[in-house]
Amino acid sequence: MAHIAWLGKKSPFCGNVSYGLTTTKALREKGHQINFIHFDNPTDSDISKTSLLANDPDVSLPYLIKSQVYTLPSPRALRELRESLEMLKPDIVHASLTLSPLDFKLPDLCKQINVPLIATFHPPFDSNVRSLAASTQQLTYQLYAPSLSRFEKVIVFSKKQADVLSKLGVKSNRIEIIPNGVDTNVWSPNPEKTTNSKNSEVRNKLGKKRTFLYMGRIAAEKNVEALLKAWQSINTKGCQLVIVGDGPLRPTLENNFLSTSECEIVWWGYEAEQKTKVALLQCAEVFILPSLVEGLSIALLEAMATGTACIATDAGADGEALKDGAGIILSTEGVTSQLKTLLPVIKEHPLLISELGKKARLKVINQFTLDKNINSLENLYKKFI
Repeated sequence: MAHIAWLGKKSPFCGNVSYGLTTTKALREKGHQINFIHFDNPTDSDISKTSLLANDPDVSLPYLIKSQVYTLPSPRALRELRESLEMLKPDIVHASLTLSPLDFKLPDLCKQINVPLIATFHPPFDSNVRSLAASTQQLTYQLYAPSLSRFEKVIVFSKKQADVLSKLGVKSNRIEIIPNGVDTNVWSPNPEKTTNSKNSEVRNKLGKKRTFLYMGRIAAEKNVEALLKAWQSINTKGCQLVIVGDGPLRPTLENNFLSTSECEIVWWGYEAEQKTKVALLQCAEVFILPSLVEGLSIALLEAMATGTACIATDAGADGEALKDGAGIILSTEGVTSQLKTLLPVIKEHPLLISELGKKARLKVINQFTLDKNINSLENLYKKFI
């Protein structure tokens, strides 16, 4: 079994956090020793929380600013990271890159202490650069490419993402494609005749209306406004759009898109409990992800695994996940107009919704399980240990 120093995020919640927590939990369950190194020690704290005790395998690094997108470390963070790694003596360092200046210091640091370094590169993208959000993310890829060439391996989630990095000069032998994976035992359909208290609780809260669902951050790159505009402009009698999540645009959008008797919108808010999120997806007929940029959305894979019919843009690798009939794929251009046309059609065809859900579940089982992801990671680690 390997001793892995995992450098990543535990807060605030985002795709990087979900990936890190899920992956390290699964690795621990398979017997690997994990030390999770993350930014969780604000510089105004009087007491350092850095810990390497036997009963506390986490290491907390100091930071100045921490957000869902970017982390600015304290000047002493690099020194504390070096001291922690020298004390831990891991077999390998796996950095789930946090979009931080510290990321660029890692190759030199690991070379100096003679520890192999692997990275997972998360930033969302749209390879066709069709929007301002995509253009901004392209700059992130350009900034990181020279540094990524100095890692032993860089894990990406799809061939499209690998192609983007290759075009920016990252050698193909440095890139490893390992798609995101989800636990299909947790994220699964709820059989109609099975009693599930959480599912029943959520169904009672949602009421009898048919549910169309968005679950994720409410931020510019997620393009939730395009979905809301489409929903508001069509006949949605008997249906409701449920928005699960939080983010910088929530107050503005919630104020501008009010629920009415003719157009019902439910602002659920941030949901931390996994069982409730599973139940929400089980109760929803359709999951919609209108993003302008993505990596490979874990929320999309979770929705697919629960057998929910999915509509998503072709940003990042989401289109690859839904191809071959596993869902409906939109272009990132003109999302509102596409949804105006599509939603009334899919609303009137429940059999199509059911069939899409079945194909989505099957696609995840065949290609995007957590077991496949962890097995691929273990095989990669063996090459450097």
